[in-house]
Amino acid sequence: MQGSPYFDALELRDPLEREKALMASLPQIIAAAKAKAPAYARLLENFRPEEVCDRRSLAGLPVLRKSALLELQAKDPPFGGLLAVPLGKLKAVFASPGPIYEPGADRADSFRLARALYAAGFRKGDLVHNAFSYHLTPAGAMAEGAANLLGCPVIPAGTGQSDLQLRTIADLKPVGYVGTPSFLKILCDKAEAQGLDIGSLKRALVGAEALPSALRAEFENRGLKVLQCYGTAELGLIAYESTDAEGRVCEGMLLDEGIIVELVEPGGSVPVAPGEVGEVVVTTLHAEYPLIRFATGDLSALLPGRSPCGRTGARLRGWLGRADQSTKVRGLFVHPSQIAEILRRHPGVGRARLLVERKAGADAMTLLVEAEQASGEEAAIAQSLQAVTKLRGEVVRVQKGSLAEDGKVIEDRRSLA
Repeated sequence: MQGSPYFDALELRDPLEREKALMASLPQIIAAAKAKAPAYARLLENFRPEEVCDRRSLAGLPVLRKSALLELQAKDPPFGGLLAVPLGKLKAVFASPGPIYEPGADRADSFRLARALYAAGFRKGDLVHNAFSYHLTPAGAMAEGAANLLGCPVIPAGTGQSDLQLRTIADLKPVGYVGTPSFLKILCDKAEAQGLDIGSLKRALVGAEALPSALRAEFENRGLKVLQCYGTAELGLIAYESTDAEGRVCEGMLLDEGIIVELVEPGGSVPVAPGEVGEVVVTTLHAEYPLIRFATGDLSALLPGRSPCGRTGARLRGWLGRADQSTKVRGLFVHPSQIAEILRRHPGVGRARLLVERKAGADAMTLLVEAEQASGEEAAIAQSLQAVTKLRGEVVRVQKGSLAEDGKVIEDRRSLA
């Protein structure tokens, strides 16, 4: 919608019209999945597509969790029998920690991120500095495809090499930034320390990790309007922030128009009552890779009423924690199974707990270990921590029996305040 604050007319639909359209698509997606994806032919063998036409019947289908996706892919690589098109029809194949492999469809903005970029103020001709990773994971390609659909040229910066990135921003003067909020803070702080002018950056869309309110305010004090989006490598965009007519960030995050979202009992499959906290479960409407009732492991709740921005879609309250102990650190998930793998590599360690904190505006990991040896093994354990999680962290030996016996393997101490 040229010149409009809205990406398209779908955002302004009557909620009943939106719901009717989404539910009408369900039987088609399920029928296609059963016919073309071998895993769904098995998983949905006892369900008739034409009978799955509303939320009540959708709730009767099995939930697909990331752990099950890992098992399916291990048994039937690379996509676990969930791909509904030949491999040669794809544009790319991505790899996320796990490893989990994700197909990249040969469609413009196949992860549907353009809607979030538009809501964050990105417009045709804006030069965009893309600091999401281009290495194996889809985030960089996700943002680039969305920017290109809007007519925005992209600087494919990726992660790391902050000094080179700062020089590039100072020389090319991009208007927008996409990437993690923690890396944006690193760039801003370094630019200030080095006397570099990166004031051309006026807007940013961030994701892959939390955006604390204090950090958002810090960016705004630097003349940088920052909105966030929520998505996953498997599902693409799930929800995004918007602003009202005065430019104020609206409460909550609007659900994307191309998915069906349910909130279910954490770890279960039964939908929670409206307004209650539940696990985010998503059904995509992608013909190539139709994920049906895919559980994200994230907790959220629906906000009542409509957004002040004028869009009529339902809104999530935002990220309210994890249904399990997995957590996201600097854009990558860390799972309890990875801590178990580190313990397997180091038999001298009895128990361990990973602390995730926020230090100097950035995510930091500390692995507490109850090790028999007084010293010497910490460096080797730190190397295993990096090898397994792809993230650096400190290893601290603690007294045997000092870790609480509460079942926690990962403790997230970060505050969103």
